[in-house]
Amino acid sequence: MPYETGAKVKLTRDVQVTANDTAPRVGYPGPLFLAEGLVGIVTGAAKESGGYAQEQLALLDQQIRAGHLPGDATLLLEQLRQQIFGPAAYGAGAGSQLRYRVRFENGFVLDGLGEDWLAQA
Repeated sequence: MPYETGAKVKLTRDVQVTANDTAPRVGYPGPLFLAEGLVGIVTGAAKESGGYAQEQLALLDQQIRAGHLPGDATLLLEQLRQQIFGPAAYGAGAGSQLRYRVRFENGFVLDGLGEDWLAQA
């Protein structure tokens, strides 16, 4: 369901907000996540080209994020994801998906969230 600017939404799953190797460099023990259920306000939306590769990438992300894997396994899967889907994810196929920018209660702003990552709050 499309959300208008100003709509109150919540995350339907945990969202990783740092790369696996970024958090340790800035003093955190591992990747940082925003927790499922966190509430925010939609501040913008844009259409993104999609297609089959983009849909498969979203499905892979959903399956990987559902299982909380150890750091080494997560890093390996992220590298595979980049090698397999990186070149094709944005240029392949027809169609588009609506992506949202959301400002959360804790101050984080995420851009590029798909509708399946959000629910009405």
